[in-house]
Amino acid sequence: MHRKDLIEYVRPRAEERFLRYVAIDTGADPASDQHPSSKGQLELGALLADELRHLGVKEVEHDAHSYVYAVLPRRQSRSPLSLTFCAHLDTSPSVSGADVHPVVHKDYDGGPIHFQDDPDLLLTPAESPELLKFTGDDIVTAAGRTLLGADDKAGLAAIMTAVDALGHFSSWPHPELRIVFTPDEEIGQGTAHIRRPKLGDIGYTIDGGEMGELETECFHALKADLLFHGMNVHPGYAKHRMVNAGAIAARFAAGLPAAEAPEHTEGREGFFHITALTGKESRATVEMILRDFDADNNHRREKLLREMCASFETAYPGLTIDMRVTEQYRNMKEILAGYPEVIRKGQEAIRAAGVTVITKAIRGGTDGAQLCFMGLPTPNLFAGGLLFHSRKEWLPVTALAKSTQVIMELCRLWAEDADTVMPSPKAV
Repeated sequence: MHRKDLIEYVRPRAEERFLRYVAIDTGADPASDQHPSSKGQLELGALLADELRHLGVKEVEHDAHSYVYAVLPRRQSRSPLSLTFCAHLDTSPSVSGADVHPVVHKDYDGGPIHFQDDPDLLLTPAESPELLKFTGDDIVTAAGRTLLGADDKAGLAAIMTAVDALGHFSSWPHPELRIVFTPDEEIGQGTAHIRRPKLGDIGYTIDGGEMGELETECFHALKADLLFHGMNVHPGYAKHRMVNAGAIAARFAAGLPAAEAPEHTEGREGFFHITALTGKESRATVEMILRDFDADNNHRREKLLREMCASFETAYPGLTIDMRVTEQYRNMKEILAGYPEVIRKGQEAIRAAGVTVITKAIRGGTDGAQLCFMGLPTPNLFAGGLLFHSRKEWLPVTALAKSTQVIMELCRLWAEDADTVMPSPKAV
């Protein structure tokens, strides 16, 4: 079978699935105590499970938390290893994912892209120079009032289309495949209720951005919650009595190192990022995330926060600050460094798809970071979208098709490998 035949088969099917999936609102809700945090994730999970069954997959499960599991028995495979592909159902709560209206911009001409529902919104090569790589291609955006949802419905569409293609091209070899779709990845709960025995020996998340990306390193991630306790007194009689928690919390936030904010960092630089600041005179909260590729550097940020808390309590008698720090995920490089063949095959699959490999560290995290520390080495592969979590999010259709092809190439490469023996996985 020629790879041209494969691309011609997967491209329209991946695009059709993607356009259909983004219409379902699966925005995660960080305030929810339910798992999944939104009903739309249950709806999309049920749809995907039904599609898998329709494609002839026998072992399919959609559980109460909206994890979707599926197993494809190995075919013409020399390898005893099983391979997991993972994508997530939810979209970011930062921008609405309700009533997404995808727009396909045919034969992109290299100029600015206009959004029909917001005439003042423009997507230009100046802010997203990758656009120029796809001149003449079809570009998908939302209509202007919502995010698109390529993070990670492009990953869902790529995996589902690969399963479809494996059924159509019956001579294409693959090891045992274990598919998993997860809820609430965007709020750090993607693996909270995952069942590790349902997964395989090797994993790849399809949750990356630009075409060609292979990511084997991510942030070390901490979350800090600070609760400021003050004392309210009538403002007319407040001198030497009032301890205004809201005002002090704002000063605390303003005292963080300005150069270590997300808007001033790039590459391997870490940051403090305030995600919420609320309060009044008697009580205020500051929520933030701490990020760095080096755990020691991140704990330096935690230490600075504790020193600031002590300093503020001294400066404002009567003020108390409760601070709680939790680890969200760790740098998957700690694990993946011990599995070079998993990385090498990812690179080889991208090249086999005719794409240049872009190796980089994720300035964020994926379910793969958590899975690595559960004993499943899981680097992250591109799904093709860019400007995630924004109204300008966009996806070239070619990149989506190439993502699907990379999954197929990984199936072939692992099926042909009878020699690689994985170390016994141990959760960390």
